[in-house]
Amino acid sequence: MELKKDLPEIFEEFADARKNSFLTIKELKEKGVPVVGVFCTYLPREIPNAMGAAVVGLCSVSDETIPDAEKDLPRNLCPLIKSSYGFAKTDKCPYFYFSDLVVGETTCDGKKKMYEMLAEFKPVHVIELPNCQNETGIQMYRQELIKFKELLEKKFEVTITEEAIRRQIHIRNQIQKALYRLQYVMANDPAPEYGLNIVNTVYGSGFHMNVEGLADELNAVTDKIEKEYAEGKNIGKRPRILVTGSPSGGAALKVVRAIENNGGVVVCFENSPGMKPLSPVDEENPDVYDALARKYLNIGCSCMSPNPNRMALLEKLIDDFKVDGVVDLVLQACHTYNVETALVRRLVKEKKGIPYTVVETDYSQADVEQLNTRMAAFLELL
Repeated sequence: MELKKDLPEIFEEFADARKNSFLTIKELKEKGVPVVGVFCTYLPREIPNAMGAAVVGLCSVSDETIPDAEKDLPRNLCPLIKSSYGFAKTDKCPYFYFSDLVVGETTCDGKKKMYEMLAEFKPVHVIELPNCQNETGIQMYRQELIKFKELLEKKFEVTITEEAIRRQIHIRNQIQKALYRLQYVMANDPAPEYGLNIVNTVYGSGFHMNVEGLADELNAVTDKIEKEYAEGKNIGKRPRILVTGSPSGGAALKVVRAIENNGGVVVCFENSPGMKPLSPVDEENPDVYDALARKYLNIGCSCMSPNPNRMALLEKLIDDFKVDGVVDLVLQACHTYNVETALVRRLVKEKKGIPYTVVETDYSQADVEQLNTRMAAFLELL
């Protein structure tokens, strides 16, 4: 697949994918295609995709509806939770509006309680996510995924075969392989592109409804970047930053902008939906539910206790991307990621011997100038 558009236009299309897919979802709904809304990367999209459903991400990334949410929810709650609830409550998000079923998961206490309130005006199914990555947790999660499959079959009056799930596992593995390859172009030094373009492309890919063609499209973007890099195009030598921390997108990307507007480049975005969830499902495993449970439960999120997989991934990424410094982006009141900053600081500063800083923020634009000042000062240390 060869792209005829220039890279800036391609990056802009991916950045606008969430907004541009609103009409696509409406059209699919009118054709009778089921729409399943999900919150977290722990949820295997392969299962609803296997019954022909369109799967959409519901984590909102704007402060627009937070005042509406705060009429019901406490102010000292994570902005991701308040924003998501606010968009659902006010019907300002087409993805919520058109979802036939909303699927949550027990990652953090705030989301669990929010789902209870969400269920008052939307069909909600909550998957019990074990908070430990051992064999007991894997088998428990396997059972939860089977229950989820059976619920979909009953609600939508369909049969979901293992063959259909295997097909979707293969498709999703190809997408994740393509996302991995795209992000690894930034391991080149100097970097071929600005990190914001890569992050927006990865985030936007989650809103492409044509999952079967997505891997080819992403690989074509990577091919074009690599071709232009081989021809000498790059952004020049800059301090190389890895961003880690809370799930981030939309308004939270002001941190990435602050880094790159002040002379750095974000070469790696470990946060969900960046590098964190990209390990493949084992297609050779004869038990599809066991294969899905093992892949998804092993994602290194701070809701896991203990959480060694995050630390192992961070150490690998710091080496692979030749990182000069680490910025830990923590959403306000995201307690699990905030607690883990102590462990990440120890890994980055003591074991890897590179500078580290924590940025606690929300979805507003009120701290943009402060972020610019802080990131400029941090980059001067490198």
